[in-house]
Amino acid sequence: MGKLDGKVALVTGGSAGIGFATAQRFIAEGAAHVFITGRRQEALDEAIKKLNNKNVTAVQGDTSSLADLDRLYDVIKKKTGHLDILFANAGIAGFSPLGSITEKHFDDIY
Repeated sequence: MGKLDGKVALVTGGSAGIGFATAQRFIAEGAAHVFITGRRQEALDEAIKKLNNKNVTAVQGDTSSLADLDRLYDVIKKKTGHLDILFANAGIAGFSPLGSITEKHFDDIY
């Protein structure tokens, strides 16, 4: 038995890097279903091929978009009815000189 037997997980930014590795680990630990998100459909399609598991669903979207988050919620609710684990991995980086950082820069990143 795995540590996540029967659990439903969501990994934002799950098409590559740390997010992809986390999705792999969740599958290995017995998660009943893993949802991964990403902004690029091609990257999600490639991740689905590599994960090679019928209990993985990729949902294209931007986690900074409320409309995309609503759509993600609808997909999860329809497919599994609930969510046990959220791995909030998606993020952006913005680079500006310290003196020019605005409140908007801060809000966009955090």
